[in-house]
Amino acid sequence: MSIEVIRPGLLSTIQDEGRTGYRRYGIHPGGVMDTFAARAANMLVGNPRNVAVLEMTMTGPELRFQESQLVSLCGADLSATVDHLPVPLWRPVLVRAGSVLKFGPCRHGLRCYLAFAGGIAVPEEMGSRSTNLKTGLGGLEGRALHVADLLSTGEPSGEAQGWMKRMEQQVEESEWDRRILAPAWFLSERERPDYYGRSVIRVMESKDSSLFSEASLGHFYAEKYVISPQSDRMGYRLQGSRLELNQPLDRLSEAVTYGTVQVPPDGQPIILMADHQTIGGYPVIAQVAQVDMPILAQARPGNQISFEQITHDQARQLYMEQECNMQLMDKLIRRRMVGMESTK
Repeated sequence: MSIEVIRPGLLSTIQDEGRTGYRRYGIHPGGVMDTFAARAANMLVGNPRNVAVLEMTMTGPELRFQESQLVSLCGADLSATVDHLPVPLWRPVLVRAGSVLKFGPCRHGLRCYLAFAGGIAVPEEMGSRSTNLKTGLGGLEGRALHVADLLSTGEPSGEAQGWMKRMEQQVEESEWDRRILAPAWFLSERERPDYYGRSVIRVMESKDSSLFSEASLGHFYAEKYVISPQSDRMGYRLQGSRLELNQPLDRLSEAVTYGTVQVPPDGQPIILMADHQTIGGYPVIAQVAQVDMPILAQARPGNQISFEQITHDQARQLYMEQECNMQLMDKLIRRRMVGMESTK
């Protein structure tokens, strides 16, 4: 065991990219809310994309490292420190044995991802290590972190092991007792989603869009909606102009997915998030483009958002561009880890 939980934080759960193939049994995929930040965190420590990370919401935990670890923090800025030294985001960081990682006030965003080289070692259940809080599947006994939990990590990649060895050697040869080491390079804002500058969420029309009144469609695309405090990992409830159908609708439930925008009878839309139900009977006014789901995952209750309609082809093109950029970043990071020397 290498990481001791001193304080668990508000909601800290082990997540990977989710549990697929079980929707027919009513089990949602779940997984990380911000897929970009979690994947970037894994890339920065030399992990494959689907390795388990720690998802921390609003208030982070306090963790004691019993062994030196290569980690990265991506997503929300939760004022992370190691032994009172600030921990930079969006880059690999060597945290030395005996150090304590703490988190303070949430400065930006909502969810931060902590990746360890080798990933968090918990058993797979139904093909995933993600914590499903409703069914008690995955993660640590299907629950959020508790005080005195112990986290194990898997075998780091060759690139990560090589980098850690060089950094430890550099510390031993140094006159200072450094608790953390990080390279000068990092994933710049240009390489990330526009988390804090973009409040317009791009959506595609659904087959139900024509069922809504012209006035309601006008409200949906022209006005702002506020994310309600009743929002969670299952769905974001929005508050704004009431949306109405042209006529009452009574139909069977059908499949829904991450980013589906449903409209229940009260006329206030709900965006389905990672822990969404597998089927729904409410009419669907739109589907959020996948590239904008990370931006939603970092939006807090009280934030205002609006919607911009794009075509399915545009959404597909945006996704392909993001995927190409992610694959290129992964290659560049691995090259830099092999030759990394410059540290701060």
